[in-house]
Amino acid sequence: MSALRPLLTAAGLGLGIATVREPGPRPAGPAEAAAAASMPARRRLEFLAGRRAARRALRAVGLDCGEIPRSGRLPVFPPGRAASISHSAGIAVAVARAAGPGLPLGCDLELRPLPRAAARLVLREDEEELLDDREEPFRAGARPTGSGWTVTELFSAKEAAWKALAGTGPGTGPGPGLACLDEAGEGPRGRRHARPMGSLRDLRVGPAEDGMCVVRLRADPARAVRVRVVRVGTGVFGYVLGPSATLDMSAALG
Repeated sequence: MSALRPLLTAAGLGLGIATVREPGPRPAGPAEAAAAASMPARRRLEFLAGRRAARRALRAVGLDCGEIPRSGRLPVFPPGRAASISHSAGIAVAVARAAGPGLPLGCDLELRPLPRAAARLVLREDEEELLDDREEPFRAGARPTGSGWTVTELFSAKEAAWKALAGTGPGTGPGPGLACLDEAGEGPRGRRHARPMGSLRDLRVGPAEDGMCVVRLRADPARAVRVRVVRVGTGVFGYVLGPSATLDMSAALG
């Protein structure tokens, strides 16, 4: 995961990583302690690891942050600070941005590949052509330009985009002190993913330049973000680079 740091730095993003196995995990303040106290042991370790990852991501872009309480399942940051948190298989990751209030921010880590059958939970018929039907080994690193996408890659791209799009709208940004989305909720295979309502099938993903993709709200195609998905071992990491300025897919969504 740390090999991703230069890639994210080049995109103006800070990366924070933490694991549930770090010794002596402690809440950073009373609000975090109160939230963690009601959680099962495993979830508590994931929650605290996610908070540590968020603080490390913010430090990577020159911002300090104390405890990060929550409102429902959403992390609440001090004014001028925000991060997107995800975790998988005991590893928590977060991305943060130093400047640009209202800029979309989202990431998703998936270290357990999804089966092809999960495509029906992620994609609609007009997206199935994006899937890669070739039986080839899954290799870590940058995905080959022009190749098809795995279900895991498309799921991660949409999850990262949803976190960004859920907190933004035309002329608006995330609410005061409120990041886009936390890491909880349920996804395929029973994994937790936060989502206010609807499903990933309410987003449409399409290819973009340099192996990236553009993800749009089907109900409002003007709301779109560019997402890069990087292979990490047998899993993937998706992160939002910024808003998409092109509307080339909007006509097809009508």
